[in-house]
Amino acid sequence: MHSTLERRSTETDMGNAQNQAAPLLDIAKLEVTFATGADRVRAVRDVSIEVAYGAATAIVGESGSGKSVTALSVMQLLPSPIARFGQQSSIRFSGEELVGASEHTMRGIRGNRIGMIFQEPMTSLNPLHTVEKQIGETLRLHQGMNQTRARERTADLLERVGISADRLRAYPHQLSGGQRQRVMIAMALANEPQLLIADEPTTALDVTVQRQILELLDDLRKQQHLALLFITHDLSLVKNHCDEVHVMQGGRVIEQGKTSRVFESPQHEYTQMLLDSRPKGRATRPRPDAPTLLEANDVKVWFPIKRGVLQRTVSHIKAVDGVSLTVKAGQTVGVVGESGSGKTTLALSLLKLQDANGSIRFEQQSISGQKSKQLRALRREMQVVFQDPFGSLNPRLSIAQIIGEGLDVHGIATQVEEREARVTEVLEEVGMDPSVRYRYPHEFSGGQRQRIAIARALVLRPKFVVLDEPTSALDMTVQAQIVTLLRELQQRHQLGYLFISHDLAVVRALSDFVIVMRDGNVVEQGQTERIFGHPQSPYTRELIASMGRA
Repeated sequence: MHSTLERRSTETDMGNAQNQAAPLLDIAKLEVTFATGADRVRAVRDVSIEVAYGAATAIVGESGSGKSVTALSVMQLLPSPIARFGQQSSIRFSGEELVGASEHTMRGIRGNRIGMIFQEPMTSLNPLHTVEKQIGETLRLHQGMNQTRARERTADLLERVGISADRLRAYPHQLSGGQRQRVMIAMALANEPQLLIADEPTTALDVTVQRQILELLDDLRKQQHLALLFITHDLSLVKNHCDEVHVMQGGRVIEQGKTSRVFESPQHEYTQMLLDSRPKGRATRPRPDAPTLLEANDVKVWFPIKRGVLQRTVSHIKAVDGVSLTVKAGQTVGVVGESGSGKTTLALSLLKLQDANGSIRFEQQSISGQKSKQLRALRREMQVVFQDPFGSLNPRLSIAQIIGEGLDVHGIATQVEEREARVTEVLEEVGMDPSVRYRYPHEFSGGQRQRIAIARALVLRPKFVVLDEPTSALDMTVQAQIVTLLRELQQRHQLGYLFISHDLAVVRALSDFVIVMRDGNVVEQGQTERIFGHPQSPYTRELIASMGRA
């Protein structure tokens, strides 16, 4: 580790001595065109960005603005020959030209001198290999470490990103979303690169872990003179952790400069719109006479830990440990807490998609002991919208088929005309043109896909909807639109929501009542304004304080 760090420091000192004012990364007149058949799409147009040694630079903008294409261009990871660079495009890293560089050259740079953290860790990690094997492979490939040394280094890396070394033998599916993202960060930092490209690195993380990861990256900048290039839609991250920011729209950089200047006096109207795009408003209170939709008492979900040849149960993981809550018609109950706190497990148990002990009643009817067939009639009343709108939509079905699938299952609107009318009506209700219903998921943006997922849930006209991180993968402008849409739909149909999120600003904008969870337990609960204004638990105070520091 020390020899690698010393080598990095020597390289940096030599680079500084030789180039002085020259940046570590110099992107100049970058143009990227995607060519498929006769179609030509200019994804990036005349983009110039510099990243200095040890600096933190951000690229912000909405989906489709060209942020990720720019980042992938640096790593030369764009699909060839579909992606083509403009003739004047140049990407120089420590003085070395990367555009047109050989694969042999890039193999020596990727993962070694430039690390990258991707947005979705579950698709970036190999589901068949343990955490130890995946991080260790990077160390053995680039540094020639033996298995023992690689394991020690892997354990150290995990500890540095906040994961216990006893998770070395864990597989990706055994980790929470936040833990998987931390594994990706550990892997990217394994060879102590000079530049770390972070593509939405904190999207899947709760606010306390966001703060921990960002503080870790800040420390690494100081210790190793590490340069950071953030690709993000999280403006609070940019404001608190970046020296310079470049705002992209339609493949172009439309504003750039020192972060403080851009945030205090944005010049471009698009930048002004971005900075004003946080979810606004407050949740509406349920009516005084609103009926109770869901009531849960002392819900427990314990997973057995088995060991030995006979696989005897020696202990339990208490994912949910005695949680009680009530959701009324027209009310949103927000559930917040760190990754692994039990939020999603609680939601799945309330929907009877996860076995649980305790009492669960829906519209005064006990559903605790009911089997799948008995619950089928209730499924149309209880729906869920998941975090990843692309992963939850079948890519082989059209939008009309996806939305209408639930109608088929429950035998509703069996006539073609009636079915078409229901699908058209619900698409209009979520703000989409019904004429798009014969298109496929890949043809839509992230925000549009989430609207489709909401339409799929609402087509059955449910009374209770679980929203599991429905805005975390979306741009901030789209987040605000989805929050407004959810609030309007709730008021129109008196829907009850269980809203799970790590974004406390969104929770505050949508939730009437908040439950704070940690390690499967409720540490605090109450009306939203009381929780945010006068938190009683030290953990809740830390969560809220992290909002401003993340």
